[in-house]
Amino acid sequence: MADYREAFVGIDVAKLKNAIVIAEAGREGEVRYFGEVDASATSMRRVIGRIASRFDHVHFCYEAGPTGYGLYRLIRSLGHECTVVAPSLIPRKPGDRVKTNRRDALSLARLLRAGELTAVWVPDEGHESMRDLVRARAAAVETLRVHRQQVSAFMLKHGRSYPRKKSWTMRYLRWLQEQRFDHPAHQIALQEMVEAVRVSKERVERLERVIEEFVPAWSLAPIVWALQTLRGVDLIVAVTFVTEVGDASRFESPRQLMGYLGLVPGERSTGETVRRGGITKAGNGRVRHMSVESAWTYRHPPKVGKAKLYRLEQAPPKVRAQSRLTARYRMLSARGKRTTVVCTAIARELVGFMWAVAREARAT
Repeated sequence: MADYREAFVGIDVAKLKNAIVIAEAGREGEVRYFGEVDASATSMRRVIGRIASRFDHVHFCYEAGPTGYGLYRLIRSLGHECTVVAPSLIPRKPGDRVKTNRRDALSLARLLRAGELTAVWVPDEGHESMRDLVRARAAAVETLRVHRQQVSAFMLKHGRSYPRKKSWTMRYLRWLQEQRFDHPAHQIALQEMVEAVRVSKERVERLERVIEEFVPAWSLAPIVWALQTLRGVDLIVAVTFVTEVGDASRFESPRQLMGYLGLVPGERSTGETVRRGGITKAGNGRVRHMSVESAWTYRHPPKVGKAKLYRLEQAPPKVRAQSRLTARYRMLSARGKRTTVVCTAIARELVGFMWAVAREARAT
């Protein structure tokens, strides 16, 4: 046992070169800078082999980022441990104003040795491909929103007001086509912006059709179907939840999932003083946003529509959320709470039900 050697390797990943630092085990273990190496898979495989040959056990880590999980899968395929670190949860000194690749790698190696790093959940390749598809759809929706805002701002600037309440219907589009401007440049600008909206909408619809096509062949499809039994949870919300959260069983309780999604209140307490503020908004913002959007449906009385009735027959869950959440919405509203606060509270509880449904569907 005296000859057993263990090392902790911090890697600051980048597009072209990766900075590597090796920290030997123990409080007084040596921490040395290995250098910057080419970020290609061939070069990293060779470097990992050189490092591993000097030690009995090597644990690697790097920050999650735009380079993805290719390096993680490479290191795991070589038989070594690897941790992909959550960047926002890395301890940092407030007074440290110098940031270089070498210093980042040194910090990762030391913190990994001390056990102070928080790992992110790494999906498999199939799960990651579905998540990329869902995120592509979310990006398309954001583009569509921006293009619609451009049209609305253009019409407002020229004093054109749509006489009805609901916009972006076929009647609204027909109204846009009927607008006439004195200068031809204005007419061309409007037509181009309307065309951008049309193209963006078609892109969103294409991606939604592809998602609907791929879900049945996905290994987590039963969870997606089960989640849709909940009110306010359609296919896109269910797929987003599953792709972003992954295996719900990794959360021991629904409270952990609520905290992961940033739906729990922040707190600054000291002594006997307890102060709680707004939600933390930490963690995954995509699921948090969609859960709040879904919570708005619980302002209506409980009712099972035709679509949900079909879903209940296909995948009946043991958890029934609709009556409880609608009653809680009415109770919080009766207390004078703002609707945004009420919907956030309902979203927090809805996430708890989604956690229970996902675990139940996973078990079956």
